[in-house]
Amino acid sequence: MLDFFRNHQRLMMALLLLIVLPGLGFVGIQGFRGFFDESANVASIDGHKITRVEFDNAFRQQIDRARQMLGSQFDQKAFDTPQHRKEVLDGLIQQRVIADETQRLHLTASDNAVRDALLNDPMIASMKKPDGSIDLDAYAKLLAMQGLTPEQYQEQVRYSLALQQIPASIISSAFTPKSVAQHLSDLAAQQRQVQAMVLKPADYASKVQPTDAQIAAYYDAHKQSFATPETATIQYLVYSPDTAAANAQPSDVDIRKYYDDNQAHFSTDAQVRVSHIFIAAASDASAADKAAAKAKAQQLLAEVNAHPDQFAQIAEKNSQDAPSAAKGGDLGFITRGSTAGGKAFDDAAFALKQGEISGVVESDLGFHILKATEVKPAAVKPFEQVKDAIAADLKQQYAAKAFSDNSDGFSSIVYEKAKSLQPAADKYKLTTQTATVTNGPNPALPPTSPLNNPKFLAAVFAADSVKNQNNTQAIDVGNSTLISAHVVSYKPAAVPPLDAVKDAVRQKFVAEQAATLAKQDGAAKLAELQKSKATTGFTPADTISRQQSHGIPSTAVSAIYKVDPKTLPAYVGVDLGADGYAIFRVNAVVPGASVDPQQLAGAQQQIAQVDAQSEGEAYLAALRARSKVKLYGSTADTQQDGSN
Repeated sequence: MLDFFRNHQRLMMALLLLIVLPGLGFVGIQGFRGFFDESANVASIDGHKITRVEFDNAFRQQIDRARQMLGSQFDQKAFDTPQHRKEVLDGLIQQRVIADETQRLHLTASDNAVRDALLNDPMIASMKKPDGSIDLDAYAKLLAMQGLTPEQYQEQVRYSLALQQIPASIISSAFTPKSVAQHLSDLAAQQRQVQAMVLKPADYASKVQPTDAQIAAYYDAHKQSFATPETATIQYLVYSPDTAAANAQPSDVDIRKYYDDNQAHFSTDAQVRVSHIFIAAASDASAADKAAAKAKAQQLLAEVNAHPDQFAQIAEKNSQDAPSAAKGGDLGFITRGSTAGGKAFDDAAFALKQGEISGVVESDLGFHILKATEVKPAAVKPFEQVKDAIAADLKQQYAAKAFSDNSDGFSSIVYEKAKSLQPAADKYKLTTQTATVTNGPNPALPPTSPLNNPKFLAAVFAADSVKNQNNTQAIDVGNSTLISAHVVSYKPAAVPPLDAVKDAVRQKFVAEQAATLAKQDGAAKLAELQKSKATTGFTPADTISRQQSHGIPSTAVSAIYKVDPKTLPAYVGVDLGADGYAIFRVNAVVPGASVDPQQLAGAQQQIAQVDAQSEGEAYLAALRARSKVKLYGSTADTQQDGSN
């Protein structure tokens, strides 16, 4: 067979062309190459590909959610990290292995479960009609805007519910015995009586007398810790709706026109404070029941007309609207459409003058006798009263429009007139500001300051800005704010000569050596105390807990609680770093306050949740290990090499 191929190469080439070229016609060269090119994917699970587009969308959604939650405190640099990208990819892989397992187990959701999920959706619940049914036309239109039919959306919900069954079954099966919760609660509440001896570096500083040679050697070994960072003195412009507002002053004519065109915004509806006597008669009541209710209302009307000053007492005694009856029938101030009485009720109420009493008024609810106790006619606020508010509102609108209209122009001019910011400042009437920045956030400035924006600082210290002294491009730092800078002067990072920082070098050397001496002395004292069990040199005994450590560092609290209660009194030493060395004498274990049943139940539930999470993670890890997971290349900044 191989000899045939070798001897008929031209024939085989022709046959290959007949096979391959039509295929290229169907899928194109790019599509054909896609069979072998995995650059468009980030991972595959048992052959199911996670595309780079899918990953990017998931990552972007997480960033957007974080931005919405944190608002002005959001720092994209803190989220756009290799670790976070890996977590997003791991989440997508987890979703895929759960989906595969759900399909393998033939899990699905019942029609009733889908129906309940849909009815519990707040968006769909908002489409309920007065009779409790869903407005199906509105529901279909909402889905159509998302490119879905009701049937497609319901299947999406069914699929989502099916995916939740495996994690939900693990969580629901988690159980923690009460005895375990009791034991852990007792340990958490346990207190310990301790005494402390702290050896501070400052007490050993006088023993450290470094020579010039030692200082020079320390400097040579730690030069970078004394380096000054690269800095740039910059001029910069900030363009935002706030800066645009300076040039967005509405005229008196604009303000007056807005007032005239929007009278409804400045008017108050007519209001009437009304009391009523109510006799119930549902719209579907029988004719006889309605007649009886109306007769009762007419009887009460006669009584009210005979004794108008006793309206409140008659309402309190006879009205079938219990909440208002308790207040003499008072409903407070109403506007048209604000009550359930409907048009007939409103027409009757607003036809009354102050102190007048209506006849019997029929509504869908029954029969009413109304009394107007106070009337406030509709009114329009005077122009002078709202002029300043209108001006402020128009200024804000004009500023937002100016920013929207001119942001592209601002970006263009700082780029085209790259040697100076003055043309942009002149055109948009902006104030040129000056600052000195380092290639990193300045903790003295608010995190939201444009001068702390990583993209902006990267642009400032780019070669085009520093060497060529061109304006940076207009950087979007969020919150509808653009900033551009021009580097006036630049100082690279530098290590100052020893003579310039000798005092600082000496102080750092002495501090480190003093801390070392304190640690050495502390370790020696600890060994002596463990033999002698002495109590001298310690502070008075204090009782601490894990929640109330009374200023003892967390590392020391952890060491104290690791002491075996059977060995008390016992001594433990803790290296506090630059703060020295501490020795604690643990005298006794003090039981904490008893945990009440409600707290114990809560602890039992929390422990069960932790246990469920642990079991869930183990199950998912097993699913992933069983699956063929392959990772391709990188997810932008994150290298994802290898495979399971």
